[in-house]
Amino acid sequence: MTTFVLIHGGGSTAWDWHLVSGVLQESGHDVVAVDLPAEDAGATLGDYTTAVGSAVGSAAGGSRDAVGSAAGGSRAAVVVGHSLGGFTAPLVCDVLGAAGLVYLAAMIPLPGESFADWWTKTGHDSEEIANDPEVLYYNGVPDEFAREARARERDQQGAWLSLPWPGRHPEVPTMAILCQDDHLFPAPFMRRQVRERLGIEPVEIPGGHYAALGNPRAVASALDGFARRIAPAPTG
Repeated sequence: MTTFVLIHGGGSTAWDWHLVSGVLQESGHDVVAVDLPAEDAGATLGDYTTAVGSAVGSAAGGSRDAVGSAAGGSRAAVVVGHSLGGFTAPLVCDVLGAAGLVYLAAMIPLPGESFADWWTKTGHDSEEIANDPEVLYYNGVPDEFAREARARERDQQGAWLSLPWPGRHPEVPTMAILCQDDHLFPAPFMRRQVRERLGIEPVEIPGGHYAALGNPRAVASALDGFARRIAPAPTG
């Protein structure tokens, strides 16, 4: 099966993925959910990528090769980035030799484009967005999970947010999951971003921006389906 490497969004934690992780594991997949050094103002995207690689290596018994890769191995890695995690996930793909990449309600940067510029370059600044964080982030999330997520929120820092993105989109199978009830990245905006920047059609699921907490089975189902589609055909 697959090892899913799950990267959280801005100011969040690996806990965001705990419901999705459970469903994926029920389906026979391995999961590595990573805490990024989001509160470290001096941390670079290179540090974020190193943190993910170290977590994968630790989960694999000290060797990333134990996870598998696009070039071979028993369990290929699929990297998933949520929201701001879209700036880190493509970089991680190169480091891990990943078999696939998934953007979940994620920012999709272009080479040389900063986080600060993304909002205008994509036209997001023209969208009508609510001012209430509860509406933007936690619509559709059960109260108990919304409270826990808020309690775990961290202060996102990093000079890299204003610097040109040093990456590119890796040449691996890629999927973008659009959350139909997302108030931060509305569905029409996301369809446009995915089509223009990736040249693909998004996979649409019910749920808000934090669908990983509000509709984890739909997220896990989309990820499982993607992994099965890109899995190499059995031989022998």
